[in-house]
Amino acid sequence: MSRNACFAASLALLAAAPALADTPAFDRPGIAFSTTTLPVGGLAWEQGLPDFVHDSGSGASATLYSAGTNVRIGLTPQVELQIGAALFNWLDADGGNESGIGDTSLALKAALPSDWKDFSWAVLGAVSLPTGDDPFTADDPQYDLGVTFSQDLDDDLAAAFYINASHLDGDTTWSISPSLGVAISDRLGAYVEAGADFGAGAQDRVAGGGLTWMLTPRVQLDVSAVFGLNDETPDVAGGFGVSAYFE
Repeated sequence: MSRNACFAASLALLAAAPALADTPAFDRPGIAFSTTTLPVGGLAWEQGLPDFVHDSGSGASATLYSAGTNVRIGLTPQVELQIGAALFNWLDADGGNESGIGDTSLALKAALPSDWKDFSWAVLGAVSLPTGDDPFTADDPQYDLGVTFSQDLDDDLAAAFYINASHLDGDTTWSISPSLGVAISDRLGAYVEAGADFGAGAQDRVAGGGLTWMLTPRVQLDVSAVFGLNDETPDVAGGFGVSAYFE
């Protein structure tokens, strides 16, 4: 699901794979972010290899490939800093090809207290700075505030709900996404999700899912895709990625 425009926005995240005992959940792939934060001094690198968005509406065809990077750093047991950027973008459209860097984002994520062992939630506030090249920039600062709620249904099944408010150039867009994740084995996970945008003319509607595989106890590989459910939404978005955790 595109959070703002078909090609300018990046994909958000949900780690549906079963994290191993000493590895926090990663924030990719998926629309939502995980409800866990890194321990103090911990570092996670999450990389698209690449992510993509394809749309063939209105008689034109365009595909964006984006090598988005997200670096997470544990500041306290409940708070982490995130730094994100798409250092390489390639837009293949009917009118030609363009390449360049995307906007840079800074975010703070906090795991919130819970009195129930099977329920967790976290909040993430972010600002995206217009440092990218045309057409890979929003041109103005963008502000996001999102929350993910997660409920363990049993040892291998979890449900989550994500809501986000995004403010850009005087307009606010709301995004929601329910999802369901299952641990297929100790290393393999799968999830399904849906998503919708509302407000400021946003009408994106998507559904899809993905797989995650722990290549090692600290390295995760992922593949994912969501498909547009109406004419206003890009046909398909997804990608391949790798995430690694360092103490």
